[in-house]
Amino acid sequence: MDAHLGLPILVGLIAVALAFDFLNGLHDAANSIATIVSTRVLRPQYAVFWAAFFNFIAFGVFGLHVAQTIGTGIIDPAIVDAQVIFAALVGAIVWNLVTWAAGIPSSSSHALIGGLVGAGIAKAGLSAAVWSGLSKTVLAIVLSPLVGLILAMILVAIVSWASVRSTPFAVDRAFRILQFASASLYSLGHGGNDAQKTMGIIAVLLYSQGHLGEHFTVPFWVVLSCQAAMALGTLMGGWRIVRTMGLRITKLNPMQGFCAETGGAITLFLATFLGVPVSTTHTITGAIVGVGAARRASAVRWNVAGSIVYAWIFTIPASAIVSAATFWLVSVLRH
Repeated sequence: MDAHLGLPILVGLIAVALAFDFLNGLHDAANSIATIVSTRVLRPQYAVFWAAFFNFIAFGVFGLHVAQTIGTGIIDPAIVDAQVIFAALVGAIVWNLVTWAAGIPSSSSHALIGGLVGAGIAKAGLSAAVWSGLSKTVLAIVLSPLVGLILAMILVAIVSWASVRSTPFAVDRAFRILQFASASLYSLGHGGNDAQKTMGIIAVLLYSQGHLGEHFTVPFWVVLSCQAAMALGTLMGGWRIVRTMGLRITKLNPMQGFCAETGGAITLFLATFLGVPVSTTHTITGAIVGVGAARRASAVRWNVAGSIVYAWIFTIPASAIVSAATFWLVSVLRH
């Protein structure tokens, strides 16, 4: 494509990026609300409003380190053009729609990263990838669910010990209230980490077109529009995935829901402050498995958890292949 785009094409690409952000919220709504819905603390229609609100205000809490990583730390910004961005978004959106339709809680974040890598390599070969940033992201694929799992198990042990003298009724009532706080924190972490990925995509597109000057920055209107698109997607829900996350992996009570959400939220907060684009899906799944396993290993449906892990493994390669194919198809059509 031409080095400098006309305004209609630039606006169109930004709209596609915001559509991905909306789908991210739709696809990952389960991450924010599955536990609070499955424990019957909140009805689904109220839970999505709760999650969407905290998704939106996340920009006021976190910096933009994740957006910086996505914009400059996955592929070389010098090779980014409209065709690369378009192909990356198509790869991510197609994988999101496939996994959403199948009810599989895959990672929108890693679909986007796979899309960027596929389009970048299709254009400029292996040299297009920023391997230091990619290796950090791949490491997070393993560490984020593991950290979420360990923190959730520790929290279960702590609250079980602290509640040993309380009646089951009192414990249940207390954690029904506390789950509002833990769900809020998790939704805040979700909005803070995930919306920044689309911010990075839009910002690097604007940067490649010379609209940001010499230094890569994220304009405030990009921050607001991405947070709003994600919050709107969360508001629309994603009930297929809610069922998998909240009901099929293990049965949760309010205390376990609180521990899963809090463990996941701590993991997301740490990753976001460090600028690591982790998967909110991986994180909460690890935490849910952790609270189930803390009760007893047989409480976890390991076949369901295993099928989710397979989806994680295939996400980056699958979205990269779709993205590279899209890039080549556009190249053929242009010539």
